[in-house]
Amino acid sequence: MKYEAPWWLPGGNLQTIWAALRAERYVGDAPMFRRERWVTPDNDFVDVDFSDHITQPYSPLLVVFHGLEGSSGSHYAEALTDAARARGWACAVPHFRGCSGELNRAPRAYHSGDFEEIDWILRRLQSAHAGLLVAVGISLGGNALMRWAGEMGASAAQVVRAVASVCSPLDLAASGWAIGRGFNRLVYTRMFLSSMVPKALQKLDQHPGLFSRSDLLAARDLYAFDNIVTAPLHGFKDTDDYWKRASAKPHMTAIGVPGLALNALNDPFIPAWSLPQPADVSASVTLWQPEQGGHVGFPSGRFPANVRAMPEAVTAFLATHV
Repeated sequence: MKYEAPWWLPGGNLQTIWAALRAERYVGDAPMFRRERWVTPDNDFVDVDFSDHITQPYSPLLVVFHGLEGSSGSHYAEALTDAARARGWACAVPHFRGCSGELNRAPRAYHSGDFEEIDWILRRLQSAHAGLLVAVGISLGGNALMRWAGEMGASAAQVVRAVASVCSPLDLAASGWAIGRGFNRLVYTRMFLSSMVPKALQKLDQHPGLFSRSDLLAARDLYAFDNIVTAPLHGFKDTDDYWKRASAKPHMTAIGVPGLALNALNDPFIPAWSLPQPADVSASVTLWQPEQGGHVGFPSGRFPANVRAMPEAVTAFLATHV
């Protein structure tokens, strides 16, 4: 597998930002989705978007778990859906709680290591789909998916044929450190908090007393946000405990299904020194760490470029196992 960025998009930040904002996502018509709302075991809900393109009944189903504050409208979700369409596969994009455009009901929301939710979603999709399942997680969603695969071990093969993570913070502490510094703090952290803080304030109105409003409003990075909101709402002692226990990297030696972990070495969010090495993963896991690509970028082609390189490579890997 090879990837080479366009010469006119040097560096991880340009490759990240251009891919998200300007690059072409699909060939032909935009993917269209049909939404299902599922009631969770704790009487909350998740919304799952199914691509409405025509497939055969026993075609594989590609399950796409989005990243932090992502959705089926994210550039990578549309590009992966288009790649599935080109292969004749079905595609589903489950939304983590609170990410489908409507606030979820429970005090909890979602987090980077939510492998129990991943398990419930995958098993429900498997029970409803006649064909084989493969799954890809982007950034946060990829860490959660790999965390699930490590937790399940060989039994994951009863649910999916293969998994992939793309630009995932498999060592959450390292990525949290990186995104809280310099340009990352000014641009990416501010972007994430501009969505996360208003949602948290809505959650506080929905469930008064969950956390301190003044502390939330004072949060200026993801470490502080996770300390105030994410960690306590999801059963962790604090941010350090959350990042340690939710990280997939320490569990990747237990993965028992074919897996691909794709991370660009110039990803602004994820230090190259923190990425897993062959000794950190099982024999089932393929590590692909190209020099270029940015964070869920991988633009390719002529101006204005497209983001099909990553979806085509990932689905090609998954296709070898279906």
